[in-house]
Amino acid sequence: MLSGHGSARRRRGRNNRAARIAVPVAAVMALGLTVGIMVGTSGHSAPKLRSAAASGSMGVSSTAVEDTCDIVVPAHPLTAKGLATPYQLTGPAGGSPAATGCQMINSINLGAFVQATILDPHTGALYVYNPLVITAGTAPAAAPVVPKLPRGAIVTIDFGFNGTRLLQVGATPNALSEGNCTDGMPGSPFGQVSFCNGANFFNAAFRLERSGRLTVPAAGMSKTMAPTAGALGTGRECPTVRNFDMVDQDPSDNVTAKYLLDPATGQTAQDNAANAARMTGAKVLVNGSDNALIDNFLDPALGCTPLMAPDLGNRGTMATSQALDELLAARSQPANAALVPENDTMVMQNGSWDAAKTDMYRAEIGQAPVDGQTDASSSPQMFCQNLVNIQTPFIAANEKIFEAVASPVPTVGDTLYTFLAARLAASFNNLNCANFGLHQTVMTVTNGAGAATQATLSDGPQTAGF
Repeated sequence: MLSGHGSARRRRGRNNRAARIAVPVAAVMALGLTVGIMVGTSGHSAPKLRSAAASGSMGVSSTAVEDTCDIVVPAHPLTAKGLATPYQLTGPAGGSPAATGCQMINSINLGAFVQATILDPHTGALYVYNPLVITAGTAPAAAPVVPKLPRGAIVTIDFGFNGTRLLQVGATPNALSEGNCTDGMPGSPFGQVSFCNGANFFNAAFRLERSGRLTVPAAGMSKTMAPTAGALGTGRECPTVRNFDMVDQDPSDNVTAKYLLDPATGQTAQDNAANAARMTGAKVLVNGSDNALIDNFLDPALGCTPLMAPDLGNRGTMATSQALDELLAARSQPANAALVPENDTMVMQNGSWDAAKTDMYRAEIGQAPVDGQTDASSSPQMFCQNLVNIQTPFIAANEKIFEAVASPVPTVGDTLYTFLAARLAASFNNLNCANFGLHQTVMTVTNGAGAATQATLSDGPQTAGF
C-alpha cells in the first residue's frame, strides 16, 4: 500500500473478461457523486443501486435534452408552513415539465432536492427536515409532515440537483427575499446548488458554539484508516467535507435528502417510515453529493460517524444533512483546510475566477472568505497541490478498505476504491491543475461501459507554480 511518496499501486480488476482500456480519466466524469442515482424499493435497509433505465413504469414524458430546471420556492420558506409546502420542479423560463423533462420521475437526470437544518437559538439543539419536491402540476403522493419548530428557529435551506443548473423562482414576489435565498450572482448562477439563509444560520451556530450553548463533537478517530501524507495529512482523524482526503473539485455541494417516488404516477413523498410503509413498491430518489459520499460510504468504511440530528419529518429519526456536515467540518477543520476554490466552475464568472462569488458561496456553508489565510491551503494553485499530495496517498494507502465497499456510482468505478480514484482524476482535470505545472496522479483501466475497474496512483510530492 502507498504510505510514502514516489511509489505506485495498481488495483487488479475483478473481471478479466471485460474489455479494458488504459486511459487518463476524462473530464466527462466531472462531478463524481453528483451523478444522480435511483435506488431500490422503499424500506430502510442498505440501498441497491440501479441504472438510469430503472426509472419507473410511468416514464419520462419528454425526450428533450435539457440540463437546466427551475425550482419554485414557497412563500415564507423559513417557517413551518413554508417548509411543509411542496417545492415545485418545472422547466426553465416558463417551459413545462413535460416539454423539458424537468420531472421528479426523471430524477436521475434532472431531480431536485431540498434540505433544511434547524437551530434552536435558546438551547443550541439541531434538527433536520427535508421539504418535499414535486413535479409542478402534480400533487404529493402523501401530504408532507408539518414540522414543529422551536421558538425563534434559525433555518438554513440547501438545494441539490442532478442536472447542471437549478434556478430559484419565488412562488410569490417576496418568497426569495423572505427566505434570504440565492442561487448565485445575477446572470451567473452557482449551478447545481443554491441556498436560503445559510450565512445567518452559520453565524448564529458559531456564536452559540463560542457561548457554550451549542456543542459540536470532534470528528473522531478511525481505528482502521492508514495515516498518510505526513504533516500535510490528519493522521487517523475521520475525514470531513473540508479534508483534502475526500473532496473533489467543488467541495460541499448537493444534499443528503431522499424522496419516495410512485413510479406509476410520478408523484413523490417525503422519505419517512410512515410513507415507506404505505407506498409499497416506491422507489427511493437520491441526490448524488459529496455529503452522501462521506456520510453513507466513507464514514461506514472507516468506522466513523457523521453528525446527525432528529428529523422533524420522520418522528425524530436521526438524520444527516449538508449543514450538519459543515458544522462538523468547521469543528475539526484541519490546518490544510479544503475550502471552495476560486477555480471551481460553480463560483467562476465567464470562465474567470471571482472572489466575490466564491465568498458568497462559502458564506452559505459557513466557510471563511477568500483572503491570505485561506489562500494558504485553498487558492486555486494550493487547492490543486494539496489535492494531489494529500488525496492520492490517502486513497492508495486505504485501497484494501475501499475496494471491499460497493461503488456509489458503478458507472464511474466498480468499487469505492476505483470510484474515488476516477473522481480524483476528474477533479484534477476539471480544475485545470495542469496549468499550475502539476501532473495527473491517476491512470485507470475501464471496461466497455467506461467504468474504472483498475486504478494506478503515483503519489510523488508536487509543487504548484504561481
